Amino acid sequence: MKKFILRAAAVCALLLAPAIAQAAEGFATANVNMRSGPSTRYPAVSMIPAGESVEIHGCLADLPWCDVSFYGGRGWVAGRYVQADYRRNRVYVEPRYYRPLGIPTVVFQFDNYWDRNYRGRDFYRERDRWRRGPDWVDDRRDRRDWERQRERERRDWERERRSDLRDWERRQREEEKWRDDEWRRQRTEREDRRDWERRSDGVRVRQDDGTVYERARPAPMVRCQFDDPYCEN
Repeated sequence: MKKFILRAAAVCALLLAPAIAQAAEGFATANVNMRSGPSTRYPAVSMIPAGESVEIHGCLADLPWCDVSFYGGRGWVAGRYVQADYRRNRVYVEPRYYRPLGIPTVVFQFDNYWDRNYRGRDFYRERDRWRRGPDWVDDRRDRRDWERQRERERRDWERERRSDLRDWERRQREEEKWRDDEWRRQRTEREDRRDWERRSDGVRVRQDDGTVYERARPAPMVRCQFDDPYCEN
């Protein structure tokens, strides 16, 4: 008799266990992200399509966020995106409906929750930062903004440096061209001077503008003798 009673109690416990462990059923009212914590700043776990059913394991007392399951995934959804059946009507999951719907009030324990559900996720590597709360993401945004600003400044500096280099190369080419032209001009002047010096029938005359031209050398003056009838002074 005792064994029969114990066996019956065990069977009843097995039959009642699923009912006790069963979570309340809810429905997503829109395409909503299931987050890894009770804030939109926590990393997204998956997206729940509108109209899909979720299991509600509990909700926070001070914030309208609920711990839910969806297709084997676990995460948090804002209560304003979840409805449940209450007295033949669907109502949004709010604190006043927690007790009638059988939804327990829970607390978000970061370490236990993340260790149990997100060990295989990429954002799990940053759990030490996320443990400080979702506000640290603002610091991360500030750092990204600073890095983008630094990258823009670096690109601007490189662009200015390339522009300065092009200007310097252009000035170098202009100076080289000027030196070549000056060298050709001086060589032409030297050649012209040598040509003039080789000539014996001309004299150099410098005008006011600094140019030099040639003219015939004047004939030497000859003084006649007094008794020369063929000479005219």
